[in-house]
Amino acid sequence: MAAAVTTAPFEKTGAGPLAGLRRHRALGKLLLLAVVAAVLVPLAHAQWSSGSWPHALTVDFSQPLTDASTWILDHRDSHPLFLYFFGHISNAVIVSVRAVYLVLLAAGWAGVTAAAGLVAWRVAGLRLAAVAVAAFLICGVLGMWVPTMQTLALMVVAVLVSVILGALLGLAAGLSDTMHRALRPVLDTMQVLPAYAYLLPVVLIFGMGVPAAVLATVVYAAPPMARLTALGLRSADGGVMEAVASLGATARQRLLTARLPLARKELLLGLNQTIMMALSMAVIASVIGAGGLGDRVYQALASVDVGAALAAGIPIVLLAVVLDRVTGAAGERLGADEHAPAPWKWGVVAAGTVLVALASRFADRLDWPDSWVVGIAAPVNDAVDWMTDHLYSGVPYIGGTADWAAHFTTWILDPLRSGLTWLPWWSVLLIVAALAWLIGTWRTALTAVLAMAAIGVLGVWKPSLDTLSQVLAAVAVTLVLGFAIGIAAARSSRLEGLLRPVLDVFQTLPQFVYLIPVVALFGVGRAPAVAAAVVYALPAVVRITTQGLRQVDPAAMESARSMGATTGQQLRQVQLPLARPALLLAVNQGVVLVLAVVIIGGLVGGGALGYDVIAGLARGELATGLVAGAAIVCLGLMLDRVTQPTERRSTGKGA
Repeated sequence: MAAAVTTAPFEKTGAGPLAGLRRHRALGKLLLLAVVAAVLVPLAHAQWSSGSWPHALTVDFSQPLTDASTWILDHRDSHPLFLYFFGHISNAVIVSVRAVYLVLLAAGWAGVTAAAGLVAWRVAGLRLAAVAVAAFLICGVLGMWVPTMQTLALMVVAVLVSVILGALLGLAAGLSDTMHRALRPVLDTMQVLPAYAYLLPVVLIFGMGVPAAVLATVVYAAPPMARLTALGLRSADGGVMEAVASLGATARQRLLTARLPLARKELLLGLNQTIMMALSMAVIASVIGAGGLGDRVYQALASVDVGAALAAGIPIVLLAVVLDRVTGAAGERLGADEHAPAPWKWGVVAAGTVLVALASRFADRLDWPDSWVVGIAAPVNDAVDWMTDHLYSGVPYIGGTADWAAHFTTWILDPLRSGLTWLPWWSVLLIVAALAWLIGTWRTALTAVLAMAAIGVLGVWKPSLDTLSQVLAAVAVTLVLGFAIGIAAARSSRLEGLLRPVLDVFQTLPQFVYLIPVVALFGVGRAPAVAAAVVYALPAVVRITTQGLRQVDPAAMESARSMGATTGQQLRQVQLPLARPALLLAVNQGVVLVLAVVIIGGLVGGGALGYDVIAGLARGELATGLVAGAAIVCLGLMLDRVTQPTERRSTGKGA
């Protein structure tokens, strides 16, 4: 009796007329699905008993894409489009990057470090200023000062172009419902399309080098700015806008004096996300001649030198952490200095930077001293060798990591792939439609089915199912670990504080850097590809889960405690139900991020679509790379519709 009394209050969180209506709708959908399946399954089985995607429903895109690639190569040096349009863009990018790089070199290591510290002090205070100074000094100590400046120059230009382009697109989407609907699939494609898939078209047009790297980074980094700009403009306070309009303000005045000021935090968050995504492209862009830190990482990994790769990867992490903290702090303090802007502080920043730069020039100390460099490659390589020798195999009782990878492949990945490929193609479409319709509408189901059918039309049905099996396995492992760690972090502020720097490193460390330790521990195959995806996607799932649980209404938690609920009951019957939107978002982000590593997994034996994209880039085959990349986009669209209820998308303007 006591148990019934204590659990009743929080069982009511899901009760009521609305919950009953939802249950009735779900039952109705299930009954209708059962009837439809009873009718369609026998008919489909009689028509297509083989199960493989019919060749008659496949469209061959290889010839037109090959023709397009050949035409570009033949006319790149003579056609007016390349000479007077793309050529000018390429020259402008080269001049801009070179100008920024020369300014950084002219300031010297002391001037750049002083500028970073002073800007961080002006924006976020002394503590973050010390962190910024330490980060730039560590870049020099690791012997990576010049590559860091090369990467920083490229990122400055790429971020500037991304912010301008993203802000213009976001402005159009925020002020026009038609543009918002038209741009959403474009932005979705830009974010989900693997970077390797569009590196080849960029290289075909601009050739290997800095212009191709900058423009590839812009394509990848501009969508967050566009989305958040549109979100800020579309979610402006209606009362404020009505008041401004009642004063007779024109559309331009309403935009400049009301909408944009109200959207400042979203704009700054967009800048933050653009910077982070641009830095995440540093290593990938090195494949097409970006140079800098990414090139050092790539070259070190090509020679299996984990220590040298880590020495170049750490500065990328430090740059990302500093820029993330500075822009994040600026967003939190936005508006705090409105009544006392203190412009003299920016004067101090400029004057201090100039004085330090001039002092280092007069002292002939522009370059980082070689005697201050500390090599970490040798001890890191020794540690990796020890891990390989002692953990790869022969560990008593639990077995080595090679045994874990083999068991994971045999017991999970192989059965999952065999099960998906054994299913008839029409049954896969029916399952996708049923899952999407159960949590959404018929439009959701139609979108998911069309995305999955497009994969078959592209002629990559079997490798797509192979990729899907790896994605499902990686997402399952990520969610189990992410939810468990997120719940623990939500219950302990101390644990959350300890996890934050670890999660920062995992999120910003270039994917190439941890591929070698993963391969050293797990060998080559689909298991290390899944492990790399889990490492990459886990931090986002942990962060979103922790934040969602912490934002649960304290009154609901207090009510549960006052009724004698145990800790487990509070979690199961109050926190998790109320945090359902955040948990669904964590699932969605886990899927998207796992898909982002599918390509990288192709480098370590993951095969399937990831290998096709990389092979297309390596061999210059536009058709192979683009078709596989388009299939990954379709997989991402299908999984997004299956994992996210329609209510979230309909209420999140611009999201």
